[in-house]
Amino acid sequence: MPAGLFELRRDSITGWWVATMVDRAFQRDRFTLAAEPIDDGGDCLNCRLPAGDGVRLRILKDFAFRTVGTEADAREQEKSVTQITLSQARAAGSWRTIVAPPGEHRPLHSVGTELIAALLRGARAAIIEAGGAGQTEYLQVLQNWGRQAGARTNHLCLDLYDLPQIPHEVAEEIGGAARFMIRESECPYCRAVRVERERGTRFLWEDDHSIAFAPFASRSPFEVWIVPRRHEADFGRATDHDLASTAEGLRHVLGRLAQLDGPPYNLVLHTAPLGGNVDATYHWHWEVHPRLREIAGLELGTGLPVNPVSPEEAVDQLLHRLSPDPDDGRDERPGARR
Repeated sequence: MPAGLFELRRDSITGWWVATMVDRAFQRDRFTLAAEPIDDGGDCLNCRLPAGDGVRLRILKDFAFRTVGTEADAREQEKSVTQITLSQARAAGSWRTIVAPPGEHRPLHSVGTELIAALLRGARAAIIEAGGAGQTEYLQVLQNWGRQAGARTNHLCLDLYDLPQIPHEVAEEIGGAARFMIRESECPYCRAVRVERERGTRFLWEDDHSIAFAPFASRSPFEVWIVPRRHEADFGRATDHDLASTAEGLRHVLGRLAQLDGPPYNLVLHTAPLGGNVDATYHWHWEVHPRLREIAGLELGTGLPVNPVSPEEAVDQLLHRLSPDPDDGRDERPGARR
């Protein structure tokens, strides 16, 4: 085959395509990038707000989103009123963060499963609360680690965005999973849990409750999913065993990825919307997307993700070829606390 061959892979759930490089030798120096710290001037707000010890919930914005629609819609709103209430402005949602104890600036994989599980319990509680309030459509839980991944703080935390609409990507997964279920009589995520372990080429980690693997149509190099074995659409109904297992999975996966000089990454939770019923077809899961490359013109022009490292090669590197030991708990970021 000619060097630099792209293999077009199709995601079996969403139907989206990915261009995956399958015949280029892996070059470690092209995919090692340390997460850069944030210049906070020596004053970390998450260390002192809110006051107290342990894991805390900090409210950043009570109303974070104003729905204006198209530009024409926005102009009509401007013409109709000069002073409006929040409800008239169609303001909704919130931006909050679950912050680790004061002084905790280590990466997630370095803090141990107990603290990770405590952060996950905070996310579960927030989803339950948002579902009961019935004011928004979706609660997005995520972590941005490193300046290159959009982080605004060096403090270990999970961000919560209470959204007035279901995100496009989650909606595509929900619809695709329902179609897959009709066609195959099986949840696609449950199948992935079973098949990825059997095949082994993209399998990274497992315990009795969860499995971690690189998806077949990975959109970014070293993308990894942590998926529970037990079928459940709503993270708000995750059990304590689920959370403990997910915490261990995240610790292990991110520890493996730290072999790439402690890269920046985005960690996102995909779960059921706050309203509606997708229990039979959807399956909550966490996705890890390291930020190891720039988006180029092909992707901007076509919307086709280009992955220069196949998921099979990524798992092989993480399990067998990279070093040091992923369990050494080191923080690889420049200036990070030791």
